[in-house]
Amino acid sequence: MDESSKEGKGRHDLLLQEVEAIDDYWGPTFRAIFDTDECDAFADKLDSRIRSHDKDIEKLCSAHHQGFIESIRDLLELKGLANRIHGEVQTIDSDICHSVTQLKLKGQELADARRIERNMKTTIEMLQSCLPVLRAYIKLQQQMKEKRYYPALKTLEQLEHIHLPNISHYRFSEHMKKSLAKVRESIKEASMVDLKDFLESIRKYSPKIGEVAMRHMAEQLNIDVSANSSVIKRLISPTGSGEFDYEAQSESEYSVEEDLSAQDLVDFSPVYRCLHIHTVLDAKETYENYYRKQRKKQARLALQPPTNMHETIEGYRQYFHGIVGFFVVEDHVMNTASTLVNRSYLDDVWNIAVSKIASSVRTHSSYCTDPALMLKIKNLVMLFSSTLRTYGYSVSQLVELLQEIRDHYNEVLMQRWVHVFRDIFDEDNYHPIQVTTAAEYQHVIDSFPYRDSNLEVAQFPKRFPFSNLVPKVYRQIRNYIQACLQFSQDLNLADQEIDDTLRRYTNLLLTRTLSGCLSTLIRKPSLSLLQLIQISINTNYLEESNGWLEEFIAQLTGASRELSHIARLQGRAVFRDVRDDAEQQIYEALKRKMDEFMELANYDWQLNEPSGQASSFLMDLIAFLQSTFQAFTNLKEHVAQNACLTACRHIAEILMDLLLSDDVKSISMGALQQVNLDVIQCEQFAASEPVPGFEDGTLLSSFLDLRQLLDLLLSWDWSAYFHDYGQDTSKYLRVSPQRAITVLEKLREADKRTVFSVLKKSERDKKKLMETVLRQLRQLLQSSA
Repeated sequence: MDESSKEGKGRHDLLLQEVEAIDDYWGPTFRAIFDTDECDAFADKLDSRIRSHDKDIEKLCSAHHQGFIESIRDLLELKGLANRIHGEVQTIDSDICHSVTQLKLKGQELADARRIERNMKTTIEMLQSCLPVLRAYIKLQQQMKEKRYYPALKTLEQLEHIHLPNISHYRFSEHMKKSLAKVRESIKEASMVDLKDFLESIRKYSPKIGEVAMRHMAEQLNIDVSANSSVIKRLISPTGSGEFDYEAQSESEYSVEEDLSAQDLVDFSPVYRCLHIHTVLDAKETYENYYRKQRKKQARLALQPPTNMHETIEGYRQYFHGIVGFFVVEDHVMNTASTLVNRSYLDDVWNIAVSKIASSVRTHSSYCTDPALMLKIKNLVMLFSSTLRTYGYSVSQLVELLQEIRDHYNEVLMQRWVHVFRDIFDEDNYHPIQVTTAAEYQHVIDSFPYRDSNLEVAQFPKRFPFSNLVPKVYRQIRNYIQACLQFSQDLNLADQEIDDTLRRYTNLLLTRTLSGCLSTLIRKPSLSLLQLIQISINTNYLEESNGWLEEFIAQLTGASRELSHIARLQGRAVFRDVRDDAEQQIYEALKRKMDEFMELANYDWQLNEPSGQASSFLMDLIAFLQSTFQAFTNLKEHVAQNACLTACRHIAEILMDLLLSDDVKSISMGALQQVNLDVIQCEQFAASEPVPGFEDGTLLSSFLDLRQLLDLLLSWDWSAYFHDYGQDTSKYLRVSPQRAITVLEKLREADKRTVFSVLKKSERDKKKLMETVLRQLRQLLQSSA
């Protein structure tokens, strides 16, 4: 056998061993066989091996045949046993299948129960995790229902920041977040509703708060805010005692109330709640702007005065109470919620308000004509200023307002005192006061500090030189000073400033009111000459009262007398001017009375012969003048002298006017001689010194023009007139050519009416001379022109 066949045999043996060794899978082996070209050889080899094994089996079976038969027998027995066991097994299997089915059902039920239990547990856990959210949400809804928005806001914060983040994986949390946003807006709106209710409430209670604040301030300052109107009425009463009663006080017009503060009257919690809510909701600035805007609107409403505020003090009280209440509330809010209201904001509101307050009070007080009401206004403004000053507000404009109101108060007083003085003037009889008892004398002395040693020792009845007008006017001037002092009191003014103010206002009363009333009085046409004389006498004593009034003011104010010269009273100048005016009226009244007598003059200008005595109307006039000048004894000497001189000059002017009047066309020589007799009578009256104190010839000089004219015409001394004309030594220096021409022409006219005058040579010569004189007089007149 060659070597290649040996290798192939060996390889086939290996492959057979692999096939024999492997029971179930011969793929690789067969693939290795098929990969070679020895399939047939291997098949032969395989058949040879099979035959070899068959022989081995046959040998084995022959050796074990008996055992095989026994085994078959055993197997048959075993088959019966196996069948029985199989039946039992089937029975058991059936039972087991039934049990398993039941077990599977129970297991499914158990699984379902455990799943349900697990779900329930999970659900419980989830519900427990959601339960705080739900509880908080229910609590939130309940708080919203009960309108407890501040706790609701806290609950809302807990929901948003604590509870909702734990359940953010649940879908309902999104819906809850959306609903919470709506709740947030609801809280904001509800808090604004509460704020609006608060604003409405605070507007209602602000006047009450202001009233309480002002009353507390009045108690601290010990001020009675009600002015004593009865004092003013008593001061302006012409018949009253006129002395100011410092202890007379009227009952306070404020009702007694409980001691309540602003926070006691108004619940401020809505403001704080709303502020906190908006702060949490990040809308603080919006809230502050809204609050300030609404409060500014309420401030504008509070600053609008009632339409009839000027009529009664209640209108002013209502106005001031509302304003004080507003700023007291704002001050309280500033102290408790400084971020909402700060000092700069309040100062801005106050600066706007104080200007409007001053304007409103200034406007309405200007309509006031009642001094008592003006005092009440002053007290209210002072109390209003003091109250707001304690809260840190500047009241300088209100101090200036008080100065303006004081000026208006003085104007009102002066208007009242116009009527007071007029009533005094109307009631006075313009006769010297006469007293019959010591009590009456003392009453006059108490009213007017007049002292006269001669009058004191005189027997009753005693006669004062002045009429009742003097003590009454003096008393009313004192009353006016006291009324002015009423306003200046409690203004925190220095004594000297009050003194200067009283003097300034007293000067206004003297220079405007009293001076005007006296000027009106002395111009009354109904006043007689004697009444004018008494008025002039009264002004002398009123002038003397100037020093007493200055002393009275110094006593009231306590100011230094050394500094009082800065604003001296102008009473002396006023009464001096009034007296001068009264003197002029005396002169005018004297002239009017003289004119009444002179109107009775009934000269017969064609009289042939004079009556031999002065005219009756002139005698009556001189008698009247003599009796009148006797009443001038209490007048100052120069007044009587001026009156007498005025009377003489007026008589001379009237007589001169009669001679030169155009109504008189002709004058006879007899009429001229009658006028001469009247002038002689006047000269005798002037020479008798009806009023002492004149220098010699002063009164006679009043008739000098008339005397020279009459002497020239009666003496027919024309040669001397023409010779000395223009010289200071001329005897007829005061006779003008025009006057001489006027009278000569009237004499010539009278001569023309004499029928037989042309038949007398002397008359014809006189006529020629008259023509010559007239011609020369006209030449003088032309040359002087």
